[in-house]
Amino acid sequence: MEASLLIILWIAVELAAIFLVASICLLVKYRRCEAGRLRLEKTLNALDAQAGRNQLESLEARLNPHLFKNVLNSIQSHAFQTYYSLDKLANVLDYILYESKHPFVSVREEVSFALNLIEINKIKLSPLFNLRVRVDLADDDPLFLQNLLAPLITVDLIENAFKHADFHSADSFITIGFGFRAGVFVLNVSNKISGKQPMDKPYAGLGSATLEKRLDLIYKGCYELERTKGEEVYDVSLKIRLNEHKAQMLAY
Repeated sequence: MEASLLIILWIAVELAAIFLVASICLLVKYRRCEAGRLRLEKTLNALDAQAGRNQLESLEARLNPHLFKNVLNSIQSHAFQTYYSLDKLANVLDYILYESKHPFVSVREEVSFALNLIEINKIKLSPLFNLRVRVDLADDDPLFLQNLLAPLITVDLIENAFKHADFHSADSFITIGFGFRAGVFVLNVSNKISGKQPMDKPYAGLGSATLEKRLDLIYKGCYELERTKGEEVYDVSLKIRLNEHKAQMLAY
């Protein structure tokens, strides 16, 4: 009986030792697996982070040249606009310095000057602003190239449109139309009136008065100048009958 108890006790001790050893082995293996899992997770995170950095660097590599190209395009656009504006300004200055010294110029020369003047004024406008310019010139008219039109006669009407137009409303506009047929030169200008009160200037209105005096002195009886100011729109129409003016000049 005692021998049996000793055997049972010995077996129990052996089983306990085996269980303890197995538990220790399992614990060691678990810790090794956990350490391996952590290392793998850390490695994967590092790979993900590197992949993210690589992807970001790839995006930046594509973005930076694209941004640089956009900047270059913008600079090129402004440079072209500056060059274009300076070219128009040079044409205007040439006309003022040289052609305006003559008592008369041709319709073609005056209209070309006026179009350059409009292009210069466009610099201060939004690209979305409604500016309409119409040119209807009968260049086969015998008087088209003859020096019968007073130089700078179009300046005041065009400048006033850009000076007093409403540039902020969605329905703002400036319309300028040039016409020449049957020996009659026509300039029509319309603009939406600005709601802002114009600033008082000591020489305000001098250009309009000077224009009317010039017209009376040069084309008396051969022109019509009509100004119409509505609640929102200002219209002005100038007609100069160059055929009648030429006839008067030949009569003297």
